Amino acid sequence: MSQLPETTSTKEELLEEIRAEYDRIQVQLRELSSLIEHSQIEVDKLSQRNQSVAMQLRQVEDNFDTLPRSDIKTAYEAAQDARQRLLTMRGQLEKLQSDQNNLEHFSTVLRRVLELVEGTEIIDRGEKKRGRIADPGAAHLIIRIVEAQEGERLRLSQQIHDGPAQSLTNFILQAEICQRLFDRNDPQRASEELGNLRASATGTFQKVREFIEDLRPMMLDDLGLVPTVRRYVSNFQEKTGIAVQLNLSGEERRFESHLEVMMFRGLQELLSNVRDHAAASHVVVGLDLNGDTVTGTVEDNGRGFDPETALDLDSENSKAIGLTTLRERLELVGGTMEIWSEENRGSRIALTLPTSLEDA
Repeated sequence: MSQLPETTSTKEELLEEIRAEYDRIQVQLRELSSLIEHSQIEVDKLSQRNQSVAMQLRQVEDNFDTLPRSDIKTAYEAAQDARQRLLTMRGQLEKLQSDQNNLEHFSTVLRRVLELVEGTEIIDRGEKKRGRIADPGAAHLIIRIVEAQEGERLRLSQQIHDGPAQSLTNFILQAEICQRLFDRNDPQRASEELGNLRASATGTFQKVREFIEDLRPMMLDDLGLVPTVRRYVSNFQEKTGIAVQLNLSGEERRFESHLEVMMFRGLQELLSNVRDHAAASHVVVGLDLNGDTVTGTVEDNGRGFDPETALDLDSENSKAIGLTTLRERLELVGGTMEIWSEENRGSRIALTLPTSLEDA
């Protein structure tokens, strides 16, 4: 008899957690509905703008021989920008709609569970508890991760727009010029333009390869963490001109995929901060593979910073979101991040991860 109250209490606690999760999903669904509505309006506006720009581009093509090259280039760039913005917004709308469908399905399952257990409708209960969140700490972490992901997507979108997309616009322009020159029986100038086009294509191809490599190094899956870090450090030094020393200790071996990805992304984030903020001339990257953990360190001789300020999300320090999210991701799998830094005395950051989920 003494165990009955405890069982009842456990059941009530579980039901309360399910109710709270259901309420939280209703809040998210309302927010998604609003975002979808605004995104659809923006897609409609961009579609109209895209049609207008396309008409202007056709007018430019009809008057290709009489327009200055700068006007032609501007028209093509405007058309490319309009298409890119429309595609990006449509992708965002599709993602929101997919999230909405998944949440609605999950909401339906939770509602059925509650109705079966309680024997009553729970829609009104969910409305009365609008805005309640089951775990504020978890919600905070989710927000930080989403912000980091969206920031990364924005960065990638800008890179694609300013890099490959811009280059493709120039390719179209150069190809059009070549065609016009051939039509005018001017093979010499056409040959010069083709040479320029080939050089531009070669440079763009190399940039795209580097872009893909930054997104997901294939070497990480094929050869593992150490060769990938070694390659990345070499490329980092070549691109930035910052001297980098790589120190390895322990037996070089493969680890679980999630660990290799998290450690590589962590070191990548730290080196990006060195490049963008530290004003350093020398960096030491370390990988310690001994024991039941893997530790990666990045130490620089740059301007340094105040760790508390850097991890304060309310500050204007640009490293805040990156370092905070990185630390939270490590802690999710039992890892840690330690920072040693002082103003004008450089910094050292260590990332440690357990080599197995059991250790975590």
